[in-house]
Amino acid sequence: MAIYVDADACPVKEEVYKVARRVGWDVFVVANSFIRTPAEPRICFVLVDAGADAADDWIAERAVPGDVVVTNDIPLAARALEKGAEAISPTAKVFTADMIGSALATRGLMEHLRSFGEITAGPKPFLPKDRSAFLSALDAAITRARRRAG
Repeated sequence: MAIYVDADACPVKEEVYKVARRVGWDVFVVANSFIRTPAEPRICFVLVDAGADAADDWIAERAVPGDVVVTNDIPLAARALEKGAEAISPTAKVFTADMIGSALATRGLMEHLRSFGEITAGPKPFLPKDRSAFLSALDAAITRARRRAG
């Protein structure tokens, strides 16, 4: 069982390491540019080729039931769910099979609106309460993943 982190702009990597140490899971931090990670045997940095979906592809090819994927990328979350893995966002959003279709549709609509300049605001600032919510969501995802893996 492993935690895969779509690491570009992920604000909760330290929280993932902390939880992974506690539960004894491997962590794969995947990005297309170097990210410093702790020099620990269960934490592995994976450098993928440059490209929009290279990190997503690497994670989606390896995720299996019993794993957890941490990502803000809705299409990657959908792919993880298809493989039977759990998927959560750094903001503690839990992606489920029941809501992923709607999330993909909303993402498409928002991209369309942004292309016309209709939406210009970025994401909200990441606050300490968001870190706490993420830790709770990650613990719950690990519990679900363990059940799924048997």
